[in-house]
Amino acid sequence: MASPSPKSPEQSEKNKQYDRQLRLWGDHGQKALEKGHICLINATALGTEILKSIVLPGVGAITLVDHNIVSDEDIGCNFFLENISQGLNRGAETLRLLLELNSSVQGHAVQEPPEQILQDNPDFFKSFSVVIATSLGEKTTQDLANHLWDIKVPFILCRSVGFLGSFRIQINEHPIIEVHPENEQIDLRLDVPFPTLAEYLNAFNIDDLDLKDHGHVPWIVILYKAIQKWQVTNENKWPISRKEKNEIKDIIRGFIRKDENSIPIEEENFEEALRAVNTALVPTFLPVNIKELIYSSSATNLTKDSSSFWIMCSALRAFIEAEGKGKLPLRGVLPDMTASTEHYVKLQSMYRTQAAIEAEIVYRKVQEIVAQLHCDSISDAEVKLFCRHAYDLHLIRGTNISSEYQMGTVASYIAGYLEEPDVMMVHYILLRAVDMFRSEHCRAPGEWEPEADISKLKTCVSKLLSDISCSPFPKDDHIHEMCRYGGAEIHSVSAFLGGCIAHEAIKIVTKQYKPVNNTFIYDGASTNSATFTF
Repeated sequence: MASPSPKSPEQSEKNKQYDRQLRLWGDHGQKALEKGHICLINATALGTEILKSIVLPGVGAITLVDHNIVSDEDIGCNFFLENISQGLNRGAETLRLLLELNSSVQGHAVQEPPEQILQDNPDFFKSFSVVIATSLGEKTTQDLANHLWDIKVPFILCRSVGFLGSFRIQINEHPIIEVHPENEQIDLRLDVPFPTLAEYLNAFNIDDLDLKDHGHVPWIVILYKAIQKWQVTNENKWPISRKEKNEIKDIIRGFIRKDENSIPIEEENFEEALRAVNTALVPTFLPVNIKELIYSSSATNLTKDSSSFWIMCSALRAFIEAEGKGKLPLRGVLPDMTASTEHYVKLQSMYRTQAAIEAEIVYRKVQEIVAQLHCDSISDAEVKLFCRHAYDLHLIRGTNISSEYQMGTVASYIAGYLEEPDVMMVHYILLRAVDMFRSEHCRAPGEWEPEADISKLKTCVSKLLSDISCSPFPKDDHIHEMCRYGGAEIHSVSAFLGGCIAHEAIKIVTKQYKPVNNTFIYDGASTNSATFTF
């Protein structure tokens, strides 16, 4: 997406600063990010790297919760702490240096432990777009996860120990309108052209085109005429199979002009038509996943507390059942093609106008629902965006992190992965065992006595494996290595993982792109990674 034209010198400078990300999530995505407020618990090396990658693109505000004092270890692994910071509050010192990266970001430091905040002021977390936590104990993790789940605030739990790192995203319900698929489905409606398009297409006769127009007629017209010719001998069917599509290509080749020696003359528009056969001949249909969304109970049983997403889904269903005749609203986007300016602009205007008409119908239905429910209004721009991306709507329904600590619901899932040798799930068990070790011994394994802690960490691993009815690890190599780390963070691992987590937080705040669902594990030693859905 190109950056918007500046309306003032101030906006021009802002567009220059954020040019690359504006191409990813647009003006509206940037505005959503600037309204976001991220809370980080514990300014570890990992936590600081996460905030760095959130501050730079211009999040609205950050709040850093950390009661710890800066130590030698912190200065050794955290590039955002200085020698003069030693003995001072870690959160306040980290925040001071982070805010130097972007003067437009607001920052706050809270010098209380999260346990105390949960006990004295649980409403503290309600104002945040996302809460991110590092280096939490097991009990605090579960208490915080349960609280954030109840108040429906997204939560990202992060770990970084030696060469291993992970994050787990907890989110109740997360609808995504702008998924940004790698291969967006072309929506041309050549099988069911709307009236103005049908009139335009039928006005052409490929055989009667003069030499000037022959090389400038849009490939949409060429393809449509080839289909019409094919349907005459195929009972007006729509070409689906490879054989049928090859027959369409043969017809298009028959349209190509030839020189005096009967050699086909190369014309880019006809070459484009041949290439488009495999991508543009998809019949118009209602995707199964979209049908499931619009007929789900959340879309059919609306209340005044229903989100704008479900209200728009309900209006979309009403459109499909009536004016849409079983079809989604037109995207209104025309792909690039070789054509005269006159032809391309005329076609583009047709698609945009029809898309605007259909989006307006959906908008009126949204307004009727809003009036009936007496809920917050939904703007015309929101509905247009929703209709434009209706083919790719996506919904994530997450799970509570606390469920993993019960092991009952996820035991078979974990056990299934552990049956395979050298799988990343082993690292999940190790990181969970480190958390258990910290809870029991109030320190990281290997922090004081690496050799003596091996047997203690092995006991924690064995308990976790026993809870999921799995045999002990055949070798203790991973356990030895974990004790050798001594709970230390390696900055390069934290930096890589921090960038990944920042991306996920931005996805959640902007509601664009699909976030990881729901666990990511990284092994810096082998540079392998894996995702799991608990």
